[in-house]
Amino acid sequence: MKLQRLFLLPALLLALLGNASAQESDASDWIKNPAMGNYKAYAEFKMANYEVARQIWETLAGLGNPDALFNLGILAEDGLGEAKDMKKALALYEAAANAGGFKAQYRLGMLYSDGGTVPKNEAKARHFLSLAAVNGDKEAAARLASLDQPNRPISEFEQAERLSSRGQHAEAAVIFRRLADAGNVTARTRLAWMYEAGRGVERSLAEAARLFMQSAEAGDAEAQYAIAVMYRTGKGQPQDREQSLAWLKRSAGQNYPAAVAAMAAEVGGGH
Repeated sequence: MKLQRLFLLPALLLALLGNASAQESDASDWIKNPAMGNYKAYAEFKMANYEVARQIWETLAGLGNPDALFNLGILAEDGLGEAKDMKKALALYEAAANAGGFKAQYRLGMLYSDGGTVPKNEAKARHFLSLAAVNGDKEAAARLASLDQPNRPISEFEQAERLSSRGQHAEAAVIFRRLADAGNVTARTRLAWMYEAGRGVERSLAEAARLFMQSAEAGDAEAQYAIAVMYRTGKGQPQDREQSLAWLKRSAGQNYPAAVAAMAAEVGGGH
């Protein structure tokens, strides 16, 4: 099933994605159940099987799925399984942001506010950060406050986020580690993602799982979703459907979008 048959997005984005295809039967499954498709792709990402993950996310991107679009942007920005391509990453992030993806909205806000890997554009930064802040993103609200008050001292967390937006991931990881060790749950979750993708640190699924579990137990919805996927797929945690559902319910209970979608699929009989 070629992406041209699926894409509801701008022609430029379609051209950037190319003509990759997934197996007909698998693509049909992901289209019927996008939340489970994202589970599968995320599990493949954890194992560094980027080509398999990309095929699934490209299928879901054809439906305008914001999580899939955002994750394709990550692959393009970091050059995971493909050459780094910031133009492609920005197109994917913007498509995800316009589809309501709060992670993409925040990512674009940070990229445009600092002007490290892309030209600085404060108008765009404010636009995307405002969208993320409306969706409840506290870090986006903090960055907006910094733009409004340029002389305001920034927190160490914001400093790490700004370093990351400039592509200085190793330096950001040092700060996130220090904050995580001091008990900052959000910083610990950020660090877990970095270990999972090998972003600024040596890739380690075991370390990512350890950090995600600590944050999940401390109540972080994003980490709870990550742990739910690990238990569901057997990547990073032993496969355990019961544990997966328990963590998924906790994350969905805090209205974490990916978890809410996955819970709806579970209730609807998704596999």
